[in-house]
Amino acid sequence: MPTTCSTLPYAETGAFSGLLTDYLAQKPALATFYNRFPTLESFAAQIEEKQAAYSPQARQLLVAALCDQYRPLDSSQPSVSANIQLLEQPTTFTVTTGHQLNLFTGPLYFIYKIVSAIKLSRQLKDAYPQYDFVPVYWMATEDHDFAEINHFSLFGKTYSWDAANTGGPVGRLPLDGFAEQFLSQLPPEVPAAFQQAYAESQTLAEATRKLADTLFGEFGLVTLDADRPALKQALVPLLEKEIKEQASNAAVQATNTRLTDAGYKPQVYSRPINLFFITDEGKRERLEPDTSGADCVEVTIRNTARCHSQQELLALARQHPEQFSPNVVLRPVYQEILLPNLVYIGGGAEVAYWFQLKDVFAAFGVPYPIVLPRNSAMYISRANAGKLKKLGLSGREIFKPLPELKKQVGATLGQEEISLQDQQQALAAAFQQVQDLAQRLDPTLVRTVAAEAQKAAAGLTALEKRLSKAAETKHETAYTQLAALKEKLFPGGGLQERSENVLSVLINNPEFIRQLLDAFEPLALEFTVLEEE
Repeated sequence: MPTTCSTLPYAETGAFSGLLTDYLAQKPALATFYNRFPTLESFAAQIEEKQAAYSPQARQLLVAALCDQYRPLDSSQPSVSANIQLLEQPTTFTVTTGHQLNLFTGPLYFIYKIVSAIKLSRQLKDAYPQYDFVPVYWMATEDHDFAEINHFSLFGKTYSWDAANTGGPVGRLPLDGFAEQFLSQLPPEVPAAFQQAYAESQTLAEATRKLADTLFGEFGLVTLDADRPALKQALVPLLEKEIKEQASNAAVQATNTRLTDAGYKPQVYSRPINLFFITDEGKRERLEPDTSGADCVEVTIRNTARCHSQQELLALARQHPEQFSPNVVLRPVYQEILLPNLVYIGGGAEVAYWFQLKDVFAAFGVPYPIVLPRNSAMYISRANAGKLKKLGLSGREIFKPLPELKKQVGATLGQEEISLQDQQQALAAAFQQVQDLAQRLDPTLVRTVAAEAQKAAAGLTALEKRLSKAAETKHETAYTQLAALKEKLFPGGGLQERSENVLSVLINNPEFIRQLLDAFEPLALEFTVLEEE
């Protein structure tokens, strides 16, 4: 399905926070909250900084873990295997995005994140040919908010998975009975590859990795599940510092004060200890300090009877780091410890909370990556593109408020005020001539002519009213069509990408992902509009 592409500034969409638009405008008030602004030239210094900090041992650990994760999948994507092998080289770096394990990929912005990472990797290779760049999808397998990921929407209907919520990492959720409970609900248009990813997997993490490989494996996307004992060994120094010093919270609180003073609201809440503990029952519970004891600092595991001294918890972290799980504050640090990463690609809310973390990275001695807003887009089907054209609007103009659009549509339609005043005057003049003729020939006919003149004038007045009503009806029809189109392209008043699923496009346009790759320019920092021709 051929498409045309146009762009507009994020600020013109009216759909993004002031922090994001100010960042894109490089407002001085935000300069201290990030390291380097995302330009092609800024990657030279970022490469140098990361190369100096990332050890050969870290590469060996990462590659071994990826080989282990992909082995049971029997991945047939040679570009993925090639990229994993490239990661062994000290001249290879990653371009990373992360996301929850939403069923069937969830909202469209999941797709946009990954396409942004793939496209930027290609552009960096063109700009820095002496290096290699691998797009990475970091699966948020350790999140435990099942209600956020147990559903997806397609063609106006929501499909939900009513599995028992264990309160543990969602990536570990078994898919027993998933086919009967969930796949059987789906419409027949859903591609078999989407269903097979779940039907042939043991856990939600495995299914999500298979689906990502199906959609993006040919482009070399490497998917990483960091909820692995081998990888958690790299977390030990971070765990020790967090347990002993609670360094992350102090750093975030100081940053939050500066953000607030600059007029911005912090995005995420930091806790005294920004770690979870995974219990023997598989639940993910917060670690909470209790300083009421006189002799030592104790840490309780929420919703359990367990309580450890600081020394006991340190010993446990060294022996079994796989039982610890970073929260939203420390997860990015864990990611940057594991990966030779240069840039993190995220949505507006993610950019906001990354801005709270620069000092956290400094506290743990880990290079802070470039933070890049993902590409955002609106996809306009051929039918909706036709409606836009009929209304005299472009894909860029549809972002305007509805009242403003109504005025524009009215002007485009050229509706004029209906008035037959000139015709009434001409009619009156004609009957006056007839009346003058009657007066000369037979005065008794003057009254008859006057009656006919009044009758004709009344008929013209009635016709004027009917024409006015017809014009108003035509205008109101256009308004109704406009309102319906606005709701279609902005479901519930929000961006399409935040509610629609990729299948809503992919079923009718199998080339959609390739078209996104052609259209997206990650470093252009503009909103993309794709219209079917």
